[in-house]
Amino acid sequence: MKPIDAYILETSVYPREPEPLKELREATAELPNAFFGTAPDAGQLMAMLLKLVNAKKTIEVGVFTGYSLLLTALTIPDDGKIMAIDRNRKTYEIGLPIIQKAGVEYKIDYIESPALPVLDNLLGEPKNESDFDFAFVDADKDNYWNYHERLMKLVKIGGIVMYDNTLWGGAVAKPEDAVPETKRELRRATIEFNKSVSADPRVEISHASVGDGNIICRRIC
Repeated sequence: MKPIDAYILETSVYPREPEPLKELREATAELPNAFFGTAPDAGQLMAMLLKLVNAKKTIEVGVFTGYSLLLTALTIPDDGKIMAIDRNRKTYEIGLPIIQKAGVEYKIDYIESPALPVLDNLLGEPKNESDFDFAFVDADKDNYWNYHERLMKLVKIGGIVMYDNTLWGGAVAKPEDAVPETKRELRRATIEFNKSVSADPRVEISHASVGDGNIICRRIC
């Protein structure tokens, strides 16, 4: 970790991190693929965005152990709801006891499934169009644009869609031959998504370098 990143975490993030989130972060750190979890500084930014748009109905694509999911559940109002989609319930169940202990499981509608069929089913009912306030996407990087097209119909005008891992460990700024072969395909997909969403007239964007990079989109039409 870079000294400046450690400074931000120790000064501004960890002192304000709710105890349930700290507990879940530490439980996730024990896993070999702990890096899949949402970075706590990105989570802090996400919580502020949720509050700024008064989010009450949200979608989460990719849950892992549930750090961002728990954060959202703690942030939205008591009558708020989260549709959480992930194909791997086993990782969700690592964080579930902590979510239950925090008393916010009732806000979560967990769906064990690939995300695209669920989003398409939502769009099959006109009442769901422009019905969500916020979406967070952290799964299947090569499907980000497919998610984006659907979320542009599901999230209301003025709503926010936040995409995680848009810097891909810094690989997006490196020559391809400087990136391990195992990362090249997703590097290319991430670069293509970043270019496409940056040119999308339906959104205003901010590309924040917190965590592993987050593109924040505000739907404007």
